[in-house]
Amino acid sequence: MHIVMAGASGLIGTSMSAAFRSAGHSVVTLVRRPPANAGEVRWDPAAGVLDPGVLSGADAVVNLSGAGIGDRPWTRHRVEELFSSRLGPTRTLVQAMARSDAPPAAFISQSGSGYYGDAGNTVLREDAAAGEGTLAQICIEWEQAALMAPAGVRVVTPRTGVVFSQSGGALGKLLPLLRLGVGGPFGNGRQFWPWVTLPDVSAAFLLLLASPVSGPVNVAAPEQADVNTIVAALAKALHRPALLRVPAPVLRTVMPGLGEELLLYSQRMEPAVLAAAGFQWQHGNLADAAQWVAGKAGAVQRG
Repeated sequence: MHIVMAGASGLIGTSMSAAFRSAGHSVVTLVRRPPANAGEVRWDPAAGVLDPGVLSGADAVVNLSGAGIGDRPWTRHRVEELFSSRLGPTRTLVQAMARSDAPPAAFISQSGSGYYGDAGNTVLREDAAAGEGTLAQICIEWEQAALMAPAGVRVVTPRTGVVFSQSGGALGKLLPLLRLGVGGPFGNGRQFWPWVTLPDVSAAFLLLLASPVSGPVNVAAPEQADVNTIVAALAKALHRPALLRVPAPVLRTVMPGLGEELLLYSQRMEPAVLAAAGFQWQHGNLADAAQWVAGKAGAVQRG
């Protein structure tokens, strides 16, 4: 396949573009700077500038664009940037498709588990209602922008959960603390995090490229786990204690908005569409995923 990627320079995008190429696909990445090689094309999503010819005849466009959710405080300006950095690129891609002589066959445009808001213990399949909050509103508008793609373009909006990686990502600040034996759960720890390992995210997108699936897709492991269970599994794999719980009021004080939605909201997400499509997880259970995160044989970023 010939794939055009936006947002390929981040943690997920770097892994995914490598996985696409390893599978034999050709990949063109959209960049905001001068291109460094023939596999890059410059665009300006903030200004809505993209040559529609870049998308003509592509088998798929994969959109991972968006400023990091958890790497800066949620000031008013930052929240505006979280919206604009997702909506601007998505709308630019859709508009370029509309002007293209041969629009891409598929548009896989990232969304996130934040779509569901704080859902407690409710099991969330793809047909569950949207929740409330900043992240939910971002995801709602992000998906709506993707669905404006021209008729005939298959649109997929993967709602990716907490991505486990061996460095960086959502666990970038937690893992070093756990390795030192001074980490622990957030709040009461009974909130569900829909987790998935980085290799499984790339593999899921590979499946979505080739399958006829359209609409929302929950990208998470099939084993559901709350934060207490996740932190305990990671600590066990690292052979460290995880005793220092961070109380919810402290999180709300030091990370207004961000701490509440990113760390305390509960999303018990079930990957029903992926399972029905026959997806095979490399790390389908938490114990294997924790061993992989710890860098051991066999076997974290919120979208």
